[in-house]
Amino acid sequence: MRQRGQVWVAAGVTLVGVPAGLALTGGNVDSAITGALAVFLAGVVLAVRRWPVSALLVSVWAVLAFRAADLVGAGWVWPATAAFVGAMVDGRQRWAIAVGALALWWGFVWDYFVQMNTFEFAVGRVGAEALWLAAVLAVTHAYLSTRRWQEEVAARLRQSLTEQELDARRRRAEERVDVARDLHDAVSHTLAVVGVHLNVALDAFDDEPEEARDAVRLAQDVRGRAMTDLKALVDVLRRDPGTSEPAYGLESLEGLTGQVSAAGVRVRLVEVGERADVPAPVATAVHRVVQESLTNTVRHAGAEEATVTLHYAPESVTVEIVDDGGGGLTGSEGHGIMGMRERVAALGGTLVAGDGPDGGFRVRASIPVTV
Repeated sequence: MRQRGQVWVAAGVTLVGVPAGLALTGGNVDSAITGALAVFLAGVVLAVRRWPVSALLVSVWAVLAFRAADLVGAGWVWPATAAFVGAMVDGRQRWAIAVGALALWWGFVWDYFVQMNTFEFAVGRVGAEALWLAAVLAVTHAYLSTRRWQEEVAARLRQSLTEQELDARRRRAEERVDVARDLHDAVSHTLAVVGVHLNVALDAFDDEPEEARDAVRLAQDVRGRAMTDLKALVDVLRRDPGTSEPAYGLESLEGLTGQVSAAGVRVRLVEVGERADVPAPVATAVHRVVQESLTNTVRHAGAEEATVTLHYAPESVTVEIVDDGGGGLTGSEGHGIMGMRERVAALGGTLVAGDGPDGGFRVRASIPVTV
């Protein structure tokens, strides 16, 4: 959807820019001629997305025909700029360079051999066109390289986070096995010792009441120590109840935003209120929402800056991620947003995602803090 909008913008710029550019560069200013060329080239631009090479060839043919008819003078290549950019974006860099080189060569031949202008005049006019075309191709190539680099960084970031999750889950599974073993040993040992002391107390209850009381006291001491050990083991098991995935704390967000900033998108982390004791499931959900939102920003939004805001309240934690890109919901939600919404809903919270109030894209989640 974004690419379709960009094509329409390029067509609009071509429609308005061709007459204005011809007037500025000393070309034909007849409204009928310039209007016809502008409408024709704008229509061709609309076909760039589906037929990039054909649109490029037709556009160049049109401007060369106008040049041969002496309807344009200097600046005769630039009306086909959108077609060159479209071919580059579609991955047809070689076509764009080859067609541009042939067009420039034709321009030199026309000025020098056909129009019989001086060599210096022909080289100067073609040189100006060559500089413009080279600048357009270079800027487009730089933009595409930057986007590829950001996508690669986003992919590496996602892969790194996945590997961290797998490693954390493995460690958590090993930890649970250890806890289960310790729990079994503690319960078995405690029951055995308590059983021995209770048997002693039962045997000595009538004949030696003092010994029976001592045995009961020892059983109570063992029971107290066992309860302490069991509580510690249960606390480990309840770090993130209901799931085997690793629990992330809110302090991990700084490292996450730092990784995204390395991908070329400046990320600002803002915390409002005092950070309270947020339960592990809520902290993990906040981490996941921020992680998925920033990953989508790097991969799809074309943003330069994003802001992550955390608002702590006694009853809830609210997280909002806003970027200045052009991303938005188009049709059905993606798996990432659906996953975030389900995760937040499982904790009794709500999540909304869509266009921000000042443009860009916004994800906002509010999760209740249960005590």
